[in-house]
Amino acid sequence: MKEASSDLRGWPSRVAALLGSAYPIMLGPMRLITLGEMAGAVSAAGAFGQIAASGLSADGLRAEIERARSLTERPVGVNIPVYRTNAFEALEIAIEMGVNTITTSAGNPSKIMGRAKEAGLKVLHKVSSVEMGKKAEAAGVDGLIAMGFEAGGHIGREGITTFCLIPQLVDTVRIPVIASGGIADARGVVAAFALGAEGVEMGTRFLATAESPAPAFFKERVISAGADATLVLGKDVLPIRVLKNRVTAQAAGMGEAAGDETIASAGDGSYVQEGGDQESAVMPCGQIAGLIRSIVSVREVLMDIEQNAKAVSLQLRDLFHGSEGKL
Repeated sequence: MKEASSDLRGWPSRVAALLGSAYPIMLGPMRLITLGEMAGAVSAAGAFGQIAASGLSADGLRAEIERARSLTERPVGVNIPVYRTNAFEALEIAIEMGVNTITTSAGNPSKIMGRAKEAGLKVLHKVSSVEMGKKAEAAGVDGLIAMGFEAGGHIGREGITTFCLIPQLVDTVRIPVIASGGIADARGVVAAFALGAEGVEMGTRFLATAESPAPAFFKERVISAGADATLVLGKDVLPIRVLKNRVTAQAAGMGEAAGDETIASAGDGSYVQEGGDQESAVMPCGQIAGLIRSIVSVREVLMDIEQNAKAVSLQLRDLFHGSEGKL
C-alpha cells in the first residue's frame, strides 16, 4: 500500500536534493534489519530509507528493493560495503532496479565510482576521518556521511567523535557532509546543522521503532540502555559498537584484535538477526541509546524532530540574538 498524503513540508538542503527526500535525514544501514519493509516506511514518512546489501543474495536484494517500492513512490537507496566480495554485484542490481542514490562504506569508493557514474548514480560515502573524506571527495563522490566513534555497528578505528569530525570535514571539503553517530532527536539534528552538516543519518533511533524488524528483546534493551551500555569489539581490525551482555563481555575479555572471530569463539554468540537472545545475541547499538526511552513509529520520530527542531532553533535565536533578533 502506498503512503497516504503527508503534511511534511521538508527542509531544503543540498542533501535533500541529492536524496530526493523531503527531509535530509537518512536511515542508517543495518545488516539484515534495514530491509525493504523498514526502508520503505522511512522513505514514505519523508526521510531517506536505505536497504543494507550486506548479507543479502542477489535475488534477496532485488526482492527487498521491490518490497520497499510497494510501500512508497519516494526514493529508496542501497548501502554497499565496498570491501565485500559481492559489492559489484550489488551495484549492478541497484542500477538494474533503477536506484538513483547509493551509499558506500568500509572501503575505497574509487573502486566502484566509474561504473556508478556511468549509470548516473549519486554516491554518498561513509568516512570516519578528515583524510578519508578528502580521498572520497577526490574519487568523485557526491557527499560524505561522517560517522563519529559513538555510532553503533561498525565504526572507524580513529576514535574521532561526531562533534569533532563534522566541523573539520566541513572546513576541508566542498561537497555536503551528513552527520552520523550520536543523533536521536531534534537537539542532535540542530547541533549537527550548527556544526556545518547538511543532513543527518540515524540508526539506533530508527532501530527502536514499530517498523523495525529487530527482535522485541533487542528493542527493549535499547530503550532501557544508559550511555554506558555499549562497548567496542575488534578495535584493531573492524571495530563494532554493540550492547553489553554476557557474550559481548566475554568476547571483550578475549582481546580486541580478532573482531568477528572473537565473537564467534565467545560461545553461542551470533548476530541478532541470526538468532540468540538478550544475553547471547550480538546487538549493534550506538551510545545515543541512553536517550531513547520509547518505541514509536518512524513517522512519529520524524514529526517530533520537525516540531522540536523549530523550538530549539527559536530558543537559540533568542539566546544569541535577543528577543528582537539583534545582538
